Amino acid sequence: MAGILRPSDQFHVGIVAEDFEATKEQLSKLFGFEWHDDMGGPTEVSLPTGDIVIDFRCAYARTSGTAPRLEIVRSVPGTLWEPTPGSGIHHFGYWSDDVAADAAELERHGYVTEATRKGPDGGLFFAYLRSERQTGFRVELVSRAAQRSLEQLWNQ
Repeated sequence: MAGILRPSDQFHVGIVAEDFEATKEQLSKLFGFEWHDDMGGPTEVSLPTGDIVIDFRCAYARTSGTAPRLEIVRSVPGTLWEPTPGSGIHHFGYWSDDVAADAAELERHGYVTEATRKGPDGGLFFAYLRSERQTGFRVELVSRAAQRSLEQLWNQ
């Protein structure tokens, strides 16, 4: 049975951290993770309540070609990017060849779009969706157009 998303397209597990640096340090000390440089900055996103600009910052763990990667996201109070109560996992990230179509298909299966960002071509660059029941995990769909540049970063 084919799924909406393919397991081979799952490329990261995201954790949102209240204390970004302390979380990276703890994961390094306990589990030996090393980190790529932090990335991000002012990012315009569309929420159900309207468009806003947030200071979105994240870091990916260095790995030796393994997937999924671990991503730590700095908390953005008052948004969906806050630590998930009762669980460290915030979202599972998937590459998408068509973010809008994949998001629409997930919505048909009970997911709700929480945030999107448009890419340079005007299409969706990423989308965050959560279960309609507000249980379980979020899914982040990321345009496959970003794959090459992220993989180049990860190979440094």
